[in-house]
Amino acid sequence: MGISLDDIKALRESTGAGMSDCKKALEESKGDYDKAIEYLRKKGAASAAKRADREAKEGIIITYSHGGRIGAMVEVNSETDFVAKNEDFQNFAKEIAMQVAASSPTYISREEIPKEIIDKEKEIESEKLKNEGKPAEMIEKILEGKIEKFYEQNCLLDQDYIKDPSIKIRDLLNDKLVSIGEKIEIKRFVRYELGK
Repeated sequence: MGISLDDIKALRESTGAGMSDCKKALEESKGDYDKAIEYLRKKGAASAAKRADREAKEGIIITYSHGGRIGAMVEVNSETDFVAKNEDFQNFAKEIAMQVAASSPTYISREEIPKEIIDKEKEIESEKLKNEGKPAEMIEKILEGKIEKFYEQNCLLDQDYIKDPSIKIRDLLNDKLVSIGEKIEIKRFVRYELGK
């Protein structure tokens, strides 16, 4: 079966994958568009770890405003400007800006939180548990859960996605990385709220 250049271009536009990868995916799937996308996603999942070391220097800055009272500005990076101009990538960046506006995270990931903030949080929660009369052997276990909850409230990647609480933002990012086929990185954000 012959694969046309238009088929390859259409697949590349919807996935952001390279031309040769799109051609191979279409050949492997015997021209079936949906199977070609599935092939690219599987291939992307296998090579996602390899992309982690690449630099993402292109991208987009997106703003979101909710009723003129809350706003967010987010920088999301990609490896190439081709992906940065991809509608799927831009929609993902908008979703992240909306998430920031709605959920008010403080950090992108838990790795960004200074150790002294986590230590202080542990100290406060531990003291509260002691005052509640919890046994010492239980405090450490409960404390783990409390710190996990702290991460979920304060770290963007650990938050539940506002449009589907069954998935985390980290999962949404990983899915997008696989479907687009490039390293994608949420670089930074700022959130504004009127009067604060």
